[in-house]
Amino acid sequence: MLGAITPTVRVLRMPAADETEVVLAPLAGPALAEVVRAAWDAGEAIAPINAQLSARERAAVVDLIRPTQIHDADGRRPLPGGAPTAADVVAMMTTSGTAGAPKGVELTRAGMEVMGRGYSAGVHATASDNWLVCLPLHHVASLGVLARSYVTGVPYTVHEQFDMERVAQSPRTEGTTIVSLVPTTLLRLLDAGAPLHEYRVLLIGGAPCPASLRARAEATGATVIDAYGLTETWSGCALDGRAISGADIRVDATTGEVLVKGAMVMRGYRFDPDRTAEVLEIDGTFHTGDIGVIDGGRLRVVDRLKDIVITGAVNVSPTEVESVLLRHDAIDDVCVIGVQDDEWGERVVAVVVSDRPPTLDELRAFAREELSAAKLPKEVRVVAEIPRSNSGKPLRRVLRGEA
Repeated sequence: MLGAITPTVRVLRMPAADETEVVLAPLAGPALAEVVRAAWDAGEAIAPINAQLSARERAAVVDLIRPTQIHDADGRRPLPGGAPTAADVVAMMTTSGTAGAPKGVELTRAGMEVMGRGYSAGVHATASDNWLVCLPLHHVASLGVLARSYVTGVPYTVHEQFDMERVAQSPRTEGTTIVSLVPTTLLRLLDAGAPLHEYRVLLIGGAPCPASLRARAEATGATVIDAYGLTETWSGCALDGRAISGADIRVDATTGEVLVKGAMVMRGYRFDPDRTAEVLEIDGTFHTGDIGVIDGGRLRVVDRLKDIVITGAVNVSPTEVESVLLRHDAIDDVCVIGVQDDEWGERVVAVVVSDRPPTLDELRAFAREELSAAKLPKEVRVVAEIPRSNSGKPLRRVLRGEA
């Protein structure tokens, strides 16, 4: 089903008062898209959430963000105990990320404008394009498509859920030209032989896209762009490592942390000034928690700051180790974690999915040519599946046995 595709650039309405409504929307697909645009037309803040949440999970979200209205399958009505938000807030995203602690991220009108125009310009999107939304709209990457459409007039098409066959055929049947995917969905489409070259652009985000996966997609004739961003930055703020217009991205010279500054950075975490202050400087600089390097003007994200394994005083990037171990013929999937160790502080543990798992000695021998001794696994654990977030990021805290 097509979303609101009229290529008319909207003017973002600022409420007359200093505050505005927060509209909780436990919906999905085209129905949610309509409610989102209606909220923006009215100058309200939309809070999209997974329509499949249990009653307990939904109650936790309500307690966290205290919306003033709810718009669900039964229509719209007030919610008692809600609190309005600042007039410049247009979206409130509930996220726990990979750390597990829930947060309500307040995204602003100015950020929507800058991200929408900068991101669209980065992929050369025009009114003749048609952006496919095939992943849930309660994730910021998909909501970002609606935001880009709202401020630029680029049309979009919304699917109720990810349907591999429908996505594969969408350029022919629905005229879509750009699609946003996560690495997991890209892999599934490639395995199914989908004609991805029929899209003008494949945007891959949510988690780092392995170089081998990108190469495989490009070998089919597809054009791939790697998108980097977080919920706190209104989704993508860099495309193929280059900051979009309006975003300032740098790497801290001491810690290697990626820092982002610009209008697309969140206003803050809802009702949580302490956690906001931990990641947001007074001048608006946002600490992403990612470790990266800038090479030739392009950002390359290496790992998450909290995921780095410190073993024998050596910093080990799990992502680097994983990229090597994944080349082993017997390994279908892998996640590297650090586990407390009396001798080393932390030891490198390779959690693998394999029908015929290699021994520790075999795995170390395989990786020795590319990894230094400190980076080689000291333990191998076999699991049926690597737990991942909806965007495909490995949930290392789960594998470490953390809450």
